[in-house]
Amino acid sequence: MKVKIRKGDTVEVISGRREDKGKRGEVIRVLPKEARVVVQGVNIRTKHQRQVQAQGRTISPGRVRFEAPVHISNVMLVCPKCGKATRVGISRGEDGKARRVCKKCQALIDE
Repeated sequence: MKVKIRKGDTVEVISGRREDKGKRGEVIRVLPKEARVVVQGVNIRTKHQRQVQAQGRTISPGRVRFEAPVHISNVMLVCPKCGKATRVGISRGEDGKARRVCKKCQALIDE
């Protein structure tokens, strides 16, 4: 699947859980095969970790909080120029390279 959101982009959650809807955060990881992204501070889950001893080191027990992946259709890229959540267009420059463009203000996102 072709993904228009990249690691380091700021995105806004447009649908999903009530407490996450409307939040903005930076993309930590992109999973293109599953069409999902991991967003900092969004979709926080708690995993109860058992103590594990493997290869001479010990992993301590307790509750581990982490960001779970969110489907790409539930987030929208935030334009760095106008600051609004926007769809992404693809534009060809003079050099022939494809560039991401904000659909609202026509600003280049890749710069």
